[in-house]
Parts: sequence; structure tokens; C-alpha cells
Amino acid sequence: MKDYYVYMLRCADGSFYVGITNNLDRRFAEHQLGIDEHCYTFMRRPIELVHQSSFHNVDDAIAWEKQLKGWSRKKKFALIADDWETIKCYASRAGGKPSLRDAPCGAPQDDKR
Repeated sequence: MKDYYVYMLRCADGSFYVGITNNLDRRFAEHQLGIDEHCYTFMRRPIELVHQSSFHNVDDAIAWEKQLKGWSRKKKFALIADDWETIKCYASRAGGKPSLRDAPCGAPQDDKR
């Protein structure tokens, strides 16, 4: 059975790239080497692998990739930190923003974007 991987890269400019592959080592090397000049990561190297999830079913992998692509930076930082309480906190609010009467979500961040 073939495995599929959803991966998230942190680029040199601090942005994130989310993708899917059936060979994570090969795909990461392609990003890092700049094989495709049209790829989002080409001008944003070096890159760092910050998250990966494996799936046996390609449809599940595609669904997770789409979900991650829609997440805010704060939720992505929480995922990197494996902080599911913070992910839930942001997921329970419209637009991922806590209301003034709620306790703030404490997602770890390394910048203020």
C-alpha cells in the first residue's frame, strides 16, 4: 500500500507552503534544490520541513492538505508546536479571532505577522 504525505514547509521569508506527495524525501529535496523555478518555494529558499502527516488513502491526504491551506498562520504555528488546545481555540471562533470576552488563544509564534 502506498503512503501519501501532507507536508508544511517554512520558507526563508517566514511564509508557509503546504503540499502533498508520495515521496517526502524526494519532494523536499526538489523544493530545497529549486528544481522548478515556477514553484512558490523557488525564491523563498532555504526551506524547513515543519510538519508532516502520512495517510494510506489519497483522498484523506488531499482533504488534510486543503484544510491546512485554509488555516491562519496562528493555527499553523500551533500545529507545528503540536498544541491542539490552541488549534481548537482558534477553530471555535469566526475567522480564528478570539472575542474580547474570551481568554486569548495562546498560539506560539516566532513573528508578529
